[in-house]
Amino acid sequence: MQGVPDQFTDERDRASFRQLPHLPGVELYHAHIAQHSFEPHTHEAFGIGAVETGAERFRYRGVQHIASANSLLTMNPDELHTGKAITDDGWRYRMIYLEPALLEQVTGKQNWWFDGVERHDPQRALRVSQLINSLWYYDDPLAQQSILLELIEAFLPYARHSPVSRSSAAPRFDRVRDYLHDNYARSLTLDEIARVASLSPYHFLRQFKAHFHVTPHQMLMAIRLWRAKLFLAQGMPAATVAAATGLTDQSHLTRAFMRRYGITPVRYQKQVAGAAVRNLVQEPLSLLPYTPSLLTRGDK
Repeated sequence: MQGVPDQFTDERDRASFRQLPHLPGVELYHAHIAQHSFEPHTHEAFGIGAVETGAERFRYRGVQHIASANSLLTMNPDELHTGKAITDDGWRYRMIYLEPALLEQVTGKQNWWFDGVERHDPQRALRVSQLINSLWYYDDPLAQQSILLELIEAFLPYARHSPVSRSSAAPRFDRVRDYLHDNYARSLTLDEIARVASLSPYHFLRQFKAHFHVTPHQMLMAIRLWRAKLFLAQGMPAATVAAATGLTDQSHLTRAFMRRYGITPVRYQKQVAGAAVRNLVQEPLSLLPYTPSLLTRGDK
């Protein structure tokens, strides 16, 4: 891409994504980050992973956290978060992103959520990291499906399966978030969004930040970049993706994508688009049966 670097500014930084043809609803991520700072971004999926070396500081639900080596990470969908190294050599970590519908179908359990985001659990973190790595390199469908079940079993003790209690302000701001999802492709104003919440712009901005711990613009950009990932995975040209997600041009898309995901849109597309296209001709999620004997027995 002319005028746009295809890699981090620091040669120590690197990130790779992979999607699996036989496991739609799964995305793998492996990175080593020393210098790059991730701006607020979101995933419409559960993010499960482990820090292998080093340590990072990140903001999640308005609170600063530190995840060091052997930490287990469990993030809920649609939660904006950041990330920055706090050790000289950065931090290396692996993540798997699992769509909620996939988890429900595979396990037979609903209302998945995690009440904590970081835990120092060396044994479980190592197991999660090893299984994510195995998924990355195995191409056999049966092997992938079996590894996924083992991975779910590994983090299952930290999962919750009851409806999340909601504050009285939640319905109002749920409407706002839905409005941003429905109108991400066009320009929006503070007055317009505040009217959705039936608040003045001043009170809306204060209450929105108190509720989501980010500004409306930060959330809108996170939604746009998440949509961009979906379009890129489907093979849509980057310039078209920029226009479809309300961004100024391809350069704007590239800068914003790099700041949030640590990789250029073109490189991300090269890594995952082939798998996404092949997903169209693969078997549906019923390939992943609910296996009570595996998911309900005690820890190994």
